[in-house]
Amino acid sequence: MAEGSLHDGFVPGRHLIDAYGNGGFRFADMSHRGSILVTPGGIRAWDVLEAKAIDRTALRPIVAEAGAVELLLIGTGLDIAPFPDSLRRWLKDNGIGLDVMQTGAAARTYNILMAENRKVAAAMIAVA
Repeated sequence: MAEGSLHDGFVPGRHLIDAYGNGGFRFADMSHRGSILVTPGGIRAWDVLEAKAIDRTALRPIVAEAGAVELLLIGTGLDIAPFPDSLRRWLKDNGIGLDVMQTGAAARTYNILMAENRKVAAAMIAVA
């Protein structure tokens, strides 16, 4: 598999997550160190390192594609972290459901739902 990285922090299109761990992710015949946002429009680098840093600004790219996203999976690292009610309401007001889980579970669930052609997005914090 060719090694590459996110060009300008974005790879357009829908891609399965081939692997996660070692501080990053593999997808679209490339690897990326760090966290990622996965939307129907593409995969982008995400500068979030821990769950408590997830806020409206961090999730704006997801809401920008709200019409194409019905469910957001958030992978909060190795542990499931609490998610503020205010952010849950904000997503719901934009027509986006939410499921918070460990990053590995988020990657696996995203792949299943994407293969079913569901309107899914994922925000995943990299794990070691």
